[in-house]
Amino acid sequence: MNINNSILNTAKKTINLESKAISNLNDLLTDDFADAVSLMYNSKGRVVITGIGKSAIIANKIVATLNSTGTPSVFMHAADAIHGDLGLILEDDVVICISKSGNTPEIKVLVPLIKNAKNKMIAITGNLNSFLAQQADYILNAFVEQEACPNNLAPTTSTTAQLVIGDALAVCLLELRGFSSKDFAKYHPGGALGKRLYLRVNDLSSVNKKPQVALKTSVKQVIVEISEKMLGVTAVVENNKIVGIITDGDLRRMLTKSDAFIHLTAKDIMSSNPKRIDENAMAVDAMEVMENNGISQLLVEDNNGDYAGIVHLHDLIKEGII
Repeated sequence: MNINNSILNTAKKTINLESKAISNLNDLLTDDFADAVSLMYNSKGRVVITGIGKSAIIANKIVATLNSTGTPSVFMHAADAIHGDLGLILEDDVVICISKSGNTPEIKVLVPLIKNAKNKMIAITGNLNSFLAQQADYILNAFVEQEACPNNLAPTTSTTAQLVIGDALAVCLLELRGFSSKDFAKYHPGGALGKRLYLRVNDLSSVNKKPQVALKTSVKQVIVEISEKMLGVTAVVENNKIVGIITDGDLRRMLTKSDAFIHLTAKDIMSSNPKRIDENAMAVDAMEVMENNGISQLLVEDNNGDYAGIVHLHDLIKEGII
């Protein structure tokens, strides 16, 4: 068999096994899941998520997802917990313990300590008969028939199932909290996704130079204005209102049509009724206007309809909007 075909077959088998396991999780959901979500939602404390080995890595990811969607969460490694980090758990915190077998030595030591502190505990485990499941207040069944690993040893399908349950918890909590796109932007101010949700046109245009000429400005001065402001464009303005636009392309087209252009003015070569956008519009809306019209600069107006500047495609690229 061709080695590429063999590789692709293995990949497909892995994906099929894991997708089947994820689908089967629907049938494993019980009222414990809904009760666990309600517990987390109504808790005055945080969600502390713990695990060991690959489950600890999954716990870290679930913590990150919960924090970014409005549920304060912290990670606590199960091994470190029994060597001093147990003090991380506060009185009102809810603890989620992740373990495929539910019977690892660290879990058996940790769980009674959590119970003694009277914190509510949620178990994500694939073994309902395990020590963890028997001690937990709520059990979220993450059972999988087999790992994608051909030896059925390396955590693959099982960790995927754990991750999906964590995502399901986060999304349920997100909806209960009415977590909006504005909230998402607040928690992701530095990322491209967040910027798409909070960055406005004025945030970009206000730092650019503001090229403008009058209707009677000579072509020579138009060229100087475009060159000095370095945006490849200038607005044509009358009484602070936009009446036209001149781009580098307009200048090139002028040169191909006439050898004598000294007598021409901005009015003669401008494009009337150019595309424009309000300074309070979202930057992502400016991107959409540019994409739909095949342009790389967009004139900006303020609340009074006066010329306010220019937003350039490069501004959007620089900020990661595109």
